[in-house]
Amino acid sequence: MEEKKRKVCIICSKANLEDVYAALILANGARMEGIEAEIFFTFFGLDAITKKRMDKLHTPVVGNPGLRMPGGLPFPTLLGIIPGVEALVSSMMKKEMEKLDIPPVSEFLDMIKAAGGKIYACKLAMEMFKLKKEDLYDDIDGILTVGEFYQRAEGAQIIFV
Repeated sequence: MEEKKRKVCIICSKANLEDVYAALILANGARMEGIEAEIFFTFFGLDAITKKRMDKLHTPVVGNPGLRMPGGLPFPTLLGIIPGVEALVSSMMKKEMEKLDIPPVSEFLDMIKAAGGKIYACKLAMEMFKLKKEDLYDDIDGILTVGEFYQRAEGAQIIFV
């Protein structure tokens, strides 16, 4: 009996730190389990594979109901309007991730590629944001239309982050 290949296609459409890392962690975890993994970056998610932005992502503080202060208390979102608060929260989040040996986005992409994962950019979003292939992570596997993405995702589990 032929063993069925397992595959996951992850769509990353946001550029905030927690959503990008969710996509990267899911893809990396899939590869570690022997599951084929592909990430399709679209709209603001393209920041995660744009060289100038990939390692400068932030955690939004205004309107983020899940954000917690050290000790687990809810973060008062009103504080987010104070200049520098978002940068401070993002810095704190990155330090906590470093303690857990979670690499920066660029290194995480390298790990996923080394494990056989695939990285794709959305053609329409690239056109909207006037991006060129040279602006992107060097080891990208391609720039796809939505139709091409669906062809690649046939039979796969699709996860939208």
